[in-house]
Formats: sequence, structure tokens, C-alpha cells
Amino acid sequence: MGLPLFFVATRSYTWRMTRKTRTPVASDQPAMMADGNNPWGGGDSGGGSGGDGGKGGSPWLPPAGGGGGGGGSGGGSGPRRPTGLDDMLKRGPFGPKLPQLPGGQKMWMWIGAGILGLWVFSTSFHVIGAAEEGVVTRLGSYSRTVGPGINITFPRPIERLQVVSTTEIRTIDIPGGQEANFVLTGDANIINLAYTVRWNVRDPERFLFQLDDPEGAVRDAAESAMRSTVANFTLAQAIGPGMTEIEGQVQERLQAILNSYRAGVNIEGVAIRRSAPPAEVEEAFNQVNAAKQRSESFLNQARAYSAQVVARAEGDAAQFDSLYEQYRLAPEVTRRRLYFETMERILTKSEKTVVESGGVTPYMALPDVRRRAQPAPAAPAAQPQGGRP
Repeated sequence: MGLPLFFVATRSYTWRMTRKTRTPVASDQPAMMADGNNPWGGGDSGGGSGGDGGKGGSPWLPPAGGGGGGGGSGGGSGPRRPTGLDDMLKRGPFGPKLPQLPGGQKMWMWIGAGILGLWVFSTSFHVIGAAEEGVVTRLGSYSRTVGPGINITFPRPIERLQVVSTTEIRTIDIPGGQEANFVLTGDANIINLAYTVRWNVRDPERFLFQLDDPEGAVRDAAESAMRSTVANFTLAQAIGPGMTEIEGQVQERLQAILNSYRAGVNIEGVAIRRSAPPAEVEEAFNQVNAAKQRSESFLNQARAYSAQVVARAEGDAAQFDSLYEQYRLAPEVTRRRLYFETMERILTKSEKTVVESGGVTPYMALPDVRRRAQPAPAAPAAQPQGGRP
């Protein structure tokens, strides 16, 4: 069983305000309105019901003229007071008061029509250069691709046109600044690699709508292609004669990756700008390279000497074979000829003595005597200290 509800009788706000006023007012008029202190209008201070001579006035409008003492609804000499918010805005300082032109409202219509025509003309006619193409979107979706020349579209925002250069060669430098870019080679060495990718737009539609960041996609794909390609080369190849082959393979790999992305991009080429060991180990790497070069030099000298000795031995063997063939045909003659040739080689460099039956007569080597008789070249005279002879 619910508890009984009790309501306390209270006085209304109007009744309280009426009790506080000194001037009696009608029962159907609020006390605040009759008091003359309200912000929207004064009471009857000596005038009729339509007079504006009370103490109060509108806080947004200047006080109406005519003072008190007027008569009824038609006796006041001031302007009619506003009856509502709309009327007050039309008459007050906040109302939409346009400047008066000579043509009035008709002139405003012509101005609006001119502005509208200018907007339609500027957003509907487009001039596209010879090396450019335009992509038209209608209400945000792809509509068509237009070529060079003057093209007409619906005004904005119905259709929009984006111009894309299809012949401009764009470049991406990897890495972007002077920072290092380490790549691992096939023989587990690290090189600092810097290269440039040249590319252009092949399909404007795919270039604009297929990828969110086409340039970033080209950069990421180029780094992936370069790392996978350098992993198949040794350090000596990557910093030497293999760079040209690396550039060609990277270009092919990069184009294949972007084609799989449907990026609408054509790779013009890849150029390696720097291929060197890291700066921290560059000195040690140079020392190793110098040692390898010395080793290669010594090996080349040994190979040259070996080839020379082998060639001389092969010549001696061929000469012996030829002499043996002659010895088989005439042994005695060949034996004497060998003896004489050997003695000639030996006696050429020694002093000779001729022994005859009557005694011993030394052989006078006239060429040697003449050579010994020639005076020795005089030594240059010493230069005096003063510089004069």
C-alpha cells in the first residue's frame, strides 16, 4: 500500500510581485509590466495606452519620440514601436540593409548573374599543355582522361579536373641527404650505397587513384629492388665493374614491382652515385685492397717469369730435337761442329796463346790492345768556390 502524497500550496510568482508593488494593477497584467521598470516598455505615466512616455524603453532601440501625455492608439507623434523580433530586426541596425544602387533590385540581379557566369566560365574551361593530360572526376569518381588543348567540363563541384605531366622526368635520391645507406652484399660484406631513380607518369588515372602516395611507393620499391639485387654480387663487383649490371637488374625488378602495384609509373633508369665501404672501416678496407693489389702484382710477375722459363725450355727442347735429327744423319760431322761452336763460345772471352814448334809466341789480341791504349776520359775540373774558372 503506497504512502499518501501531500502537496504544499505555494503562492505564484505573479502574486508575490503584485504584493510588492504599491500601485494597484489589473489582475490579468503582471506586476513587473505595470511597474514601469521592465526593459521592454514603460507604464502609464500620464499618457494613454498607446503613449511611449514611460520610464523604460527597448534596450536595442532608441526611445521613441512624442513623450507622455499622448492619447490613445493614434494620438502619439513618434514612430510605431516594433511588435515582434522580425519587425525589430528589419527596422533596427541589425537588419539586412543593402546599399541602394541606381538600378535598385534589378542591378543586384545583374551583378549576381555576372558572378555566376564568371564562376561557371572559370571552372568549366580548361587549357592543358602539350606535355600534360587531365583527369576528370564527376562527383568524386573517375569520369575520363582528356588530352592537350581546350577542354570543357561541368562547373565545380560537379566535375573537377586534375592536370598531370606525363613527360616530366622525376628523380628520387636514395638516401635523401648525406646519411649512410648500408646494403649487404653476397659475400657478407657491407657497402654504403647511394643511387638515383628516374621515373615519369605513364597512366595518369592509375597514378592519381591507385596509390595513396605514389612517390613513396616508388622509393620503397626501389630500396627493395636494390637490396635484393646487391645480395647476388660480391663486394669487389659491387664497388667495381659490376655496378652497371646492378643498375640494369634493379631497373627491371623495380618496374616489375610497380606493374604489380598498377601504379601507372614508368622507370627511366637507375644510376649508382656512390658505392663504397662504410666510413668506420674505410681505412682498413683500403689497406686490405692495397694488400690484395700487391698480391695480384706478385702473382702476375710470377706468372710472367714462369711463362718465360717455359718458353725458353720449349725452345731449347725444339733445338735439341732438331740437332738430334742432324746427328742421326751425320754423327761425325755433327760432333765436330758442336765441338767447334763450343770452343768458339769459350775462347771468345779469354786471352789466347799460340804455341808453335820453335817456341811459345803469345797471341796479341790487337782489338784488346787498342782498347787498352785509348786514354781514359778526363775527370771534370772542380768548380772553384767563387763561381769563376
